[in-house]
Amino acid sequence: MEMTGERIILAPRADVWAALNDPDVLQSCIAGCTEFEKTADDAFAATVKQKVGPVSATFKGAVTLSDIVPGERYTITGEGKGGAAGFAKGGATVTLSDAEAPEGAEGPATKLSYEANAKVGGKLAQLGSRLIDGFARKMADDFFDKFSTRVAGEPEEAAAEPEAAPEPAAASEPVAPEPVAAAPAAAEAPAEAPAKEGWLKRIFG
Repeated sequence: MEMTGERIILAPRADVWAALNDPDVLQSCIAGCTEFEKTADDAFAATVKQKVGPVSATFKGAVTLSDIVPGERYTITGEGKGGAAGFAKGGATVTLSDAEAPEGAEGPATKLSYEANAKVGGKLAQLGSRLIDGFARKMADDFFDKFSTRVAGEPEEAAAEPEAAPEPAAASEPVAPEPVAAAPAAAEAPAEAPAKEGWLKRIFG
């Protein structure tokens, strides 16, 4: 299957290109990736754990870069074997170009375009093309979304959001009802005495 897409990343093209060649960045953007080590200038060793429908497997394989034009484009290709689950392989041609920042944003921007393809074999192939296609598209979208966010430096802003929701006031509210609830009980006690006195007078008076 083939997939295409693009992202506008709020970062200079040089920074985006550097991130595309950084093993730590690539590993953090690949779902289930537990290992991504550089073995040569244009090669990496990778281990990825994934579950596709009812099939779970750990894929180990190699990733290579080719058709490299520094700062502009490259093709990244990978193939991994998952034992009894079968194999998975695919690749993507990634192209960078200067872009205008979206309305309301400032600073340099880069357009990242990609054309990707994927293929599976073994048990995975038996799951059906619809399930495999959907999984492959999700993997591609997740990777480029995470990559765009990380390169643009947005995780720090997202991490600060929970601090904007302090809840000390909510914890103190239950204390207030205690004296209010006690007041009616105290008020009811005197009301019983006159009622009992009237009853005694009617019998013994």
